[in-house]
Amino acid sequence: MRVGKFLLGKACLVALAVTAFTGAAEAESLKMATIAPGSSAYLTMSTMATLVNQGQEDYDITVDATGAATRHMISLAEGELDFAMTSPTIYRFLSEGTRMYQKLERAPELAEELRLVFWFPYGAYHVLTYAESGITSLEDLRGKTVFLGPPGGGAWATAQKWIEAQTGLKPEEDFENFNGSWSSAFQAFQDRQIDVYVNGGIAPFPQVEQLTATSQIRLLGPTKSEVETMEESKLAPARVPGRKLDAIPVAVYGDGVVNEEDVYTINSIVGVATRADLEEETVYKVAKAFWEGVEAMQASAPWLENITLDYAVQDGGLALHPGAERYYREIGVSVPEGSAAPVN
Repeated sequence: MRVGKFLLGKACLVALAVTAFTGAAEAESLKMATIAPGSSAYLTMSTMATLVNQGQEDYDITVDATGAATRHMISLAEGELDFAMTSPTIYRFLSEGTRMYQKLERAPELAEELRLVFWFPYGAYHVLTYAESGITSLEDLRGKTVFLGPPGGGAWATAQKWIEAQTGLKPEEDFENFNGSWSSAFQAFQDRQIDVYVNGGIAPFPQVEQLTATSQIRLLGPTKSEVETMEESKLAPARVPGRKLDAIPVAVYGDGVVNEEDVYTINSIVGVATRADLEEETVYKVAKAFWEGVEAMQASAPWLENITLDYAVQDGGLALHPGAERYYREIGVSVPEGSAAPVN
């Protein structure tokens, strides 16, 4: 009798072990691509993956933080990825076959294969230099070495347009354009090999806080009074869909930033895109796990207060995936007509 009980108990343990192993193995792997560490986009998307993986057991998101978002969009449309970073601007370029996609004949066709999970703020573009560099305004970039973003990326294009509108200066003609990744450029700036480093992030931006721990930094850009008297042509890059004019409150960086007034700069809307043919239930569960995780995590990660549902569903030109829209409507979020998923 004891032997029987022992054998039965052992069989149950084996069965439970097999079930547990099988359950873990059955989690479907989903691939996400984002830009390299150092930006608010990486922070948001890597946090998304963590929250989704912790919040449900059916899917496991792995994150690749290499390459440019412009290339990721193509890989996503071709089915090599399940999620990737996007923006209204990049999506418009792809759907029109313009800018970095002008030589890609299939660009408009590929754009039709993409859908939105949510939008979030990229953060204000911080144009940084060291206080002792002698550079006090954007006009002083002439003849300097400047990192605008990885070449060919959406961040590079946004920063370039902003600086050119403000100053008339162009990369390679008026200043040296530093070609590199986010991480290599940040290291080069720390090593004083770059005069000016540009990156976008929600203030207080961790990279700036890291720099101000050991150095004094100057933020380059117009003040409020300068913006109020500025010609509209200089503000044009911040007026297009997917971008806006934003203020960096310099006080959040304390004595590490030498500016005495807030600096105005360009900001971008970015988002998480997915494949149009990804199962509705999959995207629904991913969206649900993410947003429920955000709500639970906000107390310990205050930056998540900038990731909001109303911002997430705004009309940015890219339609929501039916799974994401289903979740938003289920919890009572009002979805703009232009963001609604296409009706099959």
